[in-house]
Amino acid sequence: MTKEELRIRSKAFALRVMKLVDALPNRRSAVAIGNQLVRSGTAVGANYRAAWRGRSRAEFTAKLGVVGEEADESCYCLELISEGALLNPPLVLPLLNESNELPAIFSASHGTLRRTNRKEHRAKRLTSKSRIPELLKSRNL
Repeated sequence: MTKEELRIRSKAFALRVMKLVDALPNRRSAVAIGNQLVRSGTAVGANYRAAWRGRSRAEFTAKLGVVGEEADESCYCLELISEGALLNPPLVLPLLNESNELPAIFSASHGTLRRTNRKEHRAKRLTSKSRIPELLKSRNL
């Protein structure tokens, strides 16, 4: 999945979350869960966009981890709505399925980036350690 496809998908997820929350009943528990769902559901796309504006690969990787956390939190809220019978399960199921897929996508990407970053960091560290004798010789130390 491309960067642009994920941007579109995460934004569509946020819009669908907003519509679902608007359909919740006006009960204390529904309002509390709905508020949390709107925050986490819209944070998925917002943090994904912010990740691409990161200043470094490490910052991008960290922000992508936050995206996965927000997507997982949204999934939890949707499970509560469904299992708590705040809405009919058939209304929640499509969004719940999407909320299960998004954390998996972002977690896989985050894991791949972390492994790549570690490998590159080790390679740089090994390269710099192996150059120490060269540097000492060149400086007559």
